[in-house]
Parts: sequence; C-alpha cells; structure tokens
Amino acid sequence: MIETGKSLNVTESSIPGLLVVDLPVHGDNRGWFKENWQRSKMLELGLPDFGPVQNNISFNDAVGTTRGLHAEPWDKYVSVATGRIFGAWVDLREGPSYGTTFTVEVDASRAVFVPRGVANGYQTLEADTAYTYLVNDHWSPDASYAFINLADETAAIDWPIALDEAETSAKDRAHPRLADVVPIPRLKTLVIGGGQLGTALRSALPEADVVTRSTLDLTKPSDFDAVQWNEYDTIINAAAYTAVDTAETPEGRRAAWAVNVEATARLARIATENRLTLVHVSSDYVFDGTAETHVETEAFSPLGVYGQTKAAADALVSTVPRHYVVRTSWVVGEGQNFVRTMESLAQRGIKPSVVDDQFGRLTFADDLAAGIRHLVETKAPFGTYNVSNEGPVMSWADIAREIFDIVGVGKDAVTGVTGAEYAAGKSLAPRPNNSALDLAKIEATGFVPRDASEALRAYLQS
Repeated sequence: MIETGKSLNVTESSIPGLLVVDLPVHGDNRGWFKENWQRSKMLELGLPDFGPVQNNISFNDAVGTTRGLHAEPWDKYVSVATGRIFGAWVDLREGPSYGTTFTVEVDASRAVFVPRGVANGYQTLEADTAYTYLVNDHWSPDASYAFINLADETAAIDWPIALDEAETSAKDRAHPRLADVVPIPRLKTLVIGGGQLGTALRSALPEADVVTRSTLDLTKPSDFDAVQWNEYDTIINAAAYTAVDTAETPEGRRAAWAVNVEATARLARIATENRLTLVHVSSDYVFDGTAETHVETEAFSPLGVYGQTKAAADALVSTVPRHYVVRTSWVVGEGQNFVRTMESLAQRGIKPSVVDDQFGRLTFADDLAAGIRHLVETKAPFGTYNVSNEGPVMSWADIAREIFDIVGVGKDAVTGVTGAEYAAGKSLAPRPNNSALDLAKIEATGFVPRDASEALRAYLQS
C-alpha cells in the first residue's frame, strides 16, 4: 500500500551525501500521481543539482528478487514506479565513512539520492516491482567500479528475506567481502597555477593536484584534452597573465587574451560539461577605481588591457552552473612582490618615492587561499566574492611606510608622489585609484580575513 499524504521532504542518512526524499503521492479512484523528480523544488530542499543524463528501469517479477551491491563512479537518484523494495547502501568511498551501512524501505512515496561511490542494492517486497533510477553519467567499461557481497558480515544487512531463499545472480553472490574491496577514490581538487597564490594553495590544500605551465600549457587545447577530468570535482584557476604594463603592447595584448580569456573559456566549458565547480581568481582591475569601495555587483569598467581580459573571464565563468569568482587585489605571497621590494630598499638604505593617491588593501596569498578553501568546503552559495585582508584602506605609500617602520628604518624615509608623477616618462598601464573591496559578502559566510597590518608584520617577521 503506497503511503500518501506526505510533504516533500529531504533527510540525511548515516552515509554522508546519501539523502532520503519523501514524495507527495496524489491518488483517487483512477490510481495515483507523483512528481518523481522536480529539480527546482528538490534543489531548494538540499538535493544537489546532479544533472542526470540517463533514466534506467529494472523490472522484477517475484518477491525476494535481490540485486547489488554495486558502487559506480556517478550519482544516482533511485525510486520505484510500482511495488516496494528494501534498499541497502554501503559507503565504499575512501575516507572515514568507508563501510557505513544504511537501509530503508522504499515505495512510490520515497526516493533516495545515492552519491558516487556508495554501493547500491535492493530486495523486492512485492511482485512486479519496477525499480527506476536517474544517473548523471553514461555507463563505460573503463570506469572504476566497486562491489561488496550481499552477505558481507561487516555490513551485516538484515535482509527481510534470507539470501538463501532470495532470487540472486551468481555474479552478485561472487562479489568480495568488505575487507577485499578496493575503495573508490574520492574526487579531487585541481589547482592550476604555480605563482604566489598557487604556492599558497599548495599548502592550504595539500590533498589537491597542482599543475603549472610545465605540465599544463593554458594556450594549448591538446593539454586540456589530456586531463582526466572525471577524477575531479573542483578546478581552482590561479593562473593568469599578470604583466599589466606589457599587456598594453601588441604582443602582450595577444598573450593576455590567450591566457586570461581563451584558456578560461576552455575551463568554463570543461567545468560545465563535467559538472565541476570552477573557482576563478579575478582582480580589482575590472573596475576603473572611481568608487571608493567595490562591491561584487559593480558593473565592469576596466581601464586597460589586463583589466579587460579579467572582466571578460569573469563573464565567462559566471555562465558555469557551479562557480566562484574570487575577486582580489594587491596580492602578496612567496616570491618577488611590492612588500619584498620595499623591505629590500629599506635594508639597503634607499629612500623611495611611492604612489600615495592609489588606495586599497593588501591581500596575503595565505589568506586568499584560506578564503577559497572556505568557500569550497562550506559549499557557500555560488557566485562572486571579494577577498582581501581586512583593516583600514591605505595608499601604496602608507604601506611602504609601515614596512620601513617594521624593518626599523622609520616612516620618514618614504616620500609620497602622485600616480601621474610616478608614471612620467614610463610606459605604464592605467591603474584604478581605488582598489578597496567590500568584504561583507565573504564575511557573511563565516570567513573573516586577518587585519592587513597584522598580516604584514607577521609576513615580514617570518
């Protein structure tokens, strides 16, 4: 008898990511009707937007027909069209939940979302049961599968009908015990880029794969084709053409568009086709700097070629269903940068002239990497987020004076000049006068960056 009168509801099981869905069933003298899969309603209740590409139906004649337990490298959404089953699932993914078992009875008023790597099995409790499931990838003989025996003692599934009385296949009866199962590897994160941020991400995400230009040339489409994208669930694009001044030359312009736009377009397509999360690092240069503080929704207004390419890339990434555009400014990490340059000048007794009419906040690469990790791990709502360090907005000259003070030389050694004065006689790209980013959105997710001055002192004293 089908249970009617339920409200649409999603509950978590003992297996991470395995969700039980109660479905409203509407019936009258003619029969019954239900919305078996309703994307917008179910996403609102917490089901992932898993993108099914195939619908399969398994018809079972007799009570006690038992199938499984099979774990595939894709997600599935299982339910019954007619009849009733006893469903059993065992987590065969690498990690702390490996071997966890969950069971529940399923009729037409209930469905179960089964994440990749969780073994699925069932036993029919009524004759003429039609078991149906949506999957988000096509079957492939090359995919990584895992199986566990229906009678495994560790899983200890309490089948309603004893297995020696049930209808099973010889193949299912030959599956290995849990101790002999090869776990399905968890999906990984791919970090692209080996600069200051790439180095920081390598520390923040030690389990991630990191590729640099030597192994993945962003200007070569064939390099993208060589990557096994089905091994990943997240791409972090920390690579970019950042030679702001050279980008204004004919050769630099072509290089900037090739790396910052064409390569990003390939990543956006790959992420969309493979249902991956794409994290893309953006820049304050997408704005002209006329606003004192920039919010995520401000319209693009880049002044130079570099900013134009970054704005174009932001627009491309925003079309990916699962995306984070992480906008930042004035990045400082391992290697040569403004802070190390000023430190070196101070130590050598050189008194520099530094621009004092361009304002913003430093972003230390470790904090930027931590913010990216926070967004991905907490599954924050997709979209654009500003990330820099906290604290007062300062000019480049203000920051230089702090550096000289920390080093012990004294602030008076730094002279302030206008951007126009500094650029006189040089071939420099235009720069936004105001680069400060509003941090309310990222902080509302629970991530509060360090104060920039405190981070600066720790960086110089490390």
